[in-house]
Amino acid sequence: MRVISKERLQALRERFKPGTRVELLKMDDVQAPPIGTKGTVIGVDDIGSIMVHWDNGSGLSVAYGEDECKVVADHD
Repeated sequence: MRVISKERLQALRERFKPGTRVELLKMDDVQAPPIGTKGTVIGVDDIGSIMVHWDNGSGLSVAYGEDECKVVADHD
């Protein structure tokens, strides 16, 4: 697990606000949603993981420094 600075954590929380739509680019987990799956951000936890409700029903978080997702639509 990677350690995240307070500044980086704050930046993640500003970029991945609840309601933001994201697309999965990379996740190294046997239960991961397929690459390209879209979902809605629920929030960012204290270790920098982006909590997502994926459209396929999965609830796996995007792990800081390990997995990757991109914003496809900002929250208003």
